[in-house]
Amino acid sequence: MADERTNGIILRTRPLTETSLIVQWLTPDLGRLSTVAKGARRPKSSFRGKLDLFFEAEFSFQRSRRSDLHTLREVSLKSTRPALRTDLPRIEQAAYFVNLLEQTTEKETPLPEFHALLEDALAFLERYPPRPQTVFAFEFRLLELLGLEPDIESSSLGEGAKAIARRLGQPGWEPLALLQLNPVQKAELDRFLQAHLLLHLDRIPASRHVALKSA
Repeated sequence: MADERTNGIILRTRPLTETSLIVQWLTPDLGRLSTVAKGARRPKSSFRGKLDLFFEAEFSFQRSRRSDLHTLREVSLKSTRPALRTDLPRIEQAAYFVNLLEQTTEKETPLPEFHALLEDALAFLERYPPRPQTVFAFEFRLLELLGLEPDIESSSLGEGAKAIARRLGQPGWEPLALLQLNPVQKAELDRFLQAHLLLHLDRIPASRHVALKSA
């Protein structure tokens, strides 16, 4: 069977054996994909330094005929996102984004819009310190992709919080860097989105609380 090639963001890694890793990816054309990197934990592995959280890479793999765990062949790094590997609050927000995506998407289903959303959110986190509006914007935009966009206008949000909510859902991330939330608006939007997520998803990743606390 011929190898397949795609681009992806590493969502998580975990040991499989003493020498091998399981690497989970989010790709635009193949969705969430799991691969095994054989020998990746050996000191002289060709994968050494190429497989870590939130790395973006072009990679090839051989598809398994028996399971959804495929064999990773080659990895060519495109971005290591160093700011997301050294700053704990950034890591906590990025981890929540991954948890929410894993909860709301199916494996091995094309997800170009979801991949673009995560890619843009991680790039924004690299450039700016963690803020609550980053979490809220990710939630608004993910809900829109899922067809579950909240009805802002008929909500009980105050006018200031409504104005911010409208901006959070608009295209582009750079304007969020200038957006200011007062404590009341942050609390309003937090409650509003939490209630909406619970209504439609039944549960929310526990990492949401950590992501907002770190902002």
